[in-house]
Amino acid sequence: MKNMDNSKKINQGSGSGLSNGLSYDLTWPGYVRKNGKLGIRNHILVIYTVKCSEFVAKRIVEEAGDLNVECIGFDGCTDNQYAVNLLISMIRHPNIGAVLAVGLGCEYVQPEWLAGIAREEGKPAEWMFIQDKGGTAPAIAEGLEIVRRMQEELKNTPTREMGFSDLIIGAECGGSDFTSGLAGNVVVGRLYDKLVEAGGTAIFEEIVEAVGLDSLLVKRAKTEQAAKELQFTYDKALDYCKSVRQYSVSPGNFAGGLSTIEEKSMGAVIKSGSAPISGVVKVACTPPEPGLWLLDSTPDPHWMQFGITNPNDNEGLMDLISAGAHIVFLVTGRGNVVGSAVSPCIKITGNRETYRRMEGDMDFDASGVLFGECSQEEMTHRLYEMVAAVAGGAPSKSEALGHKEYFIPYKFQEKFVTFKRKCEEEV
Repeated sequence: MKNMDNSKKINQGSGSGLSNGLSYDLTWPGYVRKNGKLGIRNHILVIYTVKCSEFVAKRIVEEAGDLNVECIGFDGCTDNQYAVNLLISMIRHPNIGAVLAVGLGCEYVQPEWLAGIAREEGKPAEWMFIQDKGGTAPAIAEGLEIVRRMQEELKNTPTREMGFSDLIIGAECGGSDFTSGLAGNVVVGRLYDKLVEAGGTAIFEEIVEAVGLDSLLVKRAKTEQAAKELQFTYDKALDYCKSVRQYSVSPGNFAGGLSTIEEKSMGAVIKSGSAPISGVVKVACTPPEPGLWLLDSTPDPHWMQFGITNPNDNEGLMDLISAGAHIVFLVTGRGNVVGSAVSPCIKITGNRETYRRMEGDMDFDASGVLFGECSQEEMTHRLYEMVAAVAGGAPSKSEALGHKEYFIPYKFQEKFVTFKRKCEEEV
């Protein structure tokens, strides 16, 4: 595969930084979209609208041989508004420059409609039905020709200087161990404080991993409305976990030294840092203003009784990206190999043994603070420098390896935090 275009240059600003004499004012060229938003990647997104068109879509991407051409899709043949909203959010994402939607011809989600949404965003877009093109081989050939045209067109995408204050970063945990709450999640939380202070946007999720800590979250609410949203979202998540008789803790967590969901929760929540929480956003909804936001990915009633809120780490990453995250952090004490479509994934560990064993996959080793080799502030600045490099075009480990995982399930969610009606609360 061809490498990504890393020609963008990182510039050091002249400011004094946010604190302790360390500068947080690096800049880089961002890709300007027609709506004024800035992206850190200029991807072509190939979307399959049903499982039956997955093979053709993925083959188009493979034959394009370019890491800037990506594929996502929804396997379902029947309608699911949650999945449709998520697909639309990816089309609108600032890291996406052009869209090709590929359908079979029988499915509910129509590729022509998705392409139309992309055009409304001012992005080059095409669509096709495999049935109309004569089958697999001719559909792949035409799709590849369309992608080639889009590649040429995107070479003319304008750029504008972009910095920390322009970024949206999402974070979640995956494969936590005893170091996650001591180093990995801690450095993310401290970076989030810097990001919010600079005027950027930070998103954390996994409210199901905040069990027992609702009072701490609510105390950090920026407004009364935010406090109400946080408490309601916590209570809903707890009810959901009880209904499926499962909490977000696994045998791997126990093997890594954690003992209970409450212990895991303490490590998980610390990745949100200490800034005031502006409120709750839902999947596929971008925060309305900069600040720190909780992403609610828990299903809303009526619940589909098929397991925990996020079946795997990649759904959580996709949820964060659907909320506009340019970059996502995956904090994993025990190690992980996945990446993510649309936005780069930076994998962080606080476990030195994990980093050394999986250095080809892990991006950032936060274990130095546990060995007294550097301060928390110095470690935070190192992560900031990595974020700036990736935002400026340097591939993360997963990008360089070609990891572009994604997962879009059936789920039910409202678009906004919807509180129970009074009569429902009294029943």
